[in-house]
Amino acid sequence: MTTIALLTCDKLPDLKPSDQQLIPELKKHNIEARAAIWDNPKEDWTQYAYLVFRNTWDYYEKEEAFNQWLTKIEHLGIPTLNSLEVIQQNKHKFYLQELEQKGITILPTFFQNKTVHLDLRNTIPTHWEKIVIKPAFSAGSYLTKVFEPSEIEQIEEEYQIIAQEKELLLQEFQPEITSLGETSFIFFNKEFSHAVNKKPAANDFRIQVQFGGQYTLVQPSESLIQQAQEIVNQFPEPLLYARVDGIVKNNTIHLMEVECIEPDLYFDYAPNALQKFTQAIVQLIQ
Repeated sequence: MTTIALLTCDKLPDLKPSDQQLIPELKKHNIEARAAIWDNPKEDWTQYAYLVFRNTWDYYEKEEAFNQWLTKIEHLGIPTLNSLEVIQQNKHKFYLQELEQKGITILPTFFQNKTVHLDLRNTIPTHWEKIVIKPAFSAGSYLTKVFEPSEIEQIEEEYQIIAQEKELLLQEFQPEITSLGETSFIFFNKEFSHAVNKKPAANDFRIQVQFGGQYTLVQPSESLIQQAQEIVNQFPEPLLYARVDGIVKNNTIHLMEVECIEPDLYFDYAPNALQKFTQAIVQLIQ
């Protein structure tokens, strides 16, 4: 029997409930899957044939430790899904700049390198009425704020130290997030599986369920699926999973990000999604 680790964090030592379902599903294929906390110093990684990134939901809070751990796994030579090449690329949101250069439509974004003098007034286009600021190494609305030009001085002061330590993304706030919501296109092994639309609670911009976001299974058009497919195809193979997040305006995906490290894949919203994901793992490791 092949033994694999489903990587998680100490906040979810037994995995998220929906991901726990993977363990009996994989057992049907003679694969023993165990939850393993990525930064557990007592874990013997050499016992696993593969490491599968699932609920490593604190990696962005432990940036240095996570980078060191990735190096350790690389030196041990243990294959991971997604691959370390994909993880290294995807953990830092400046990959959006690379996708934009390849013709992918992304949200209007300014990529701010580390700086000792954060100068937002001379950085942000004057026509932006609201701005989102967040670190390039982040997830789950971590250190993310929405502000107006009148608040620039306050935000500069608040993010001055952060800007010295982290690269930042500055994006034009899209008011459609409150009406159209964000749509996630889920791919397993680079094949489209399902899509979920997520709308924030009233008077909020964050679509995450912990902030009151409402999720709905949707069936996107073939045109939208193909656009999402083109985005996924920019990433190297193999690619066990990817979640393409964007706002759909005028039948065009305006990309917010591509999640390839630890996204919720919404197994509970789509029939057979769990089984399709299980099959994708089987295809890649057997």
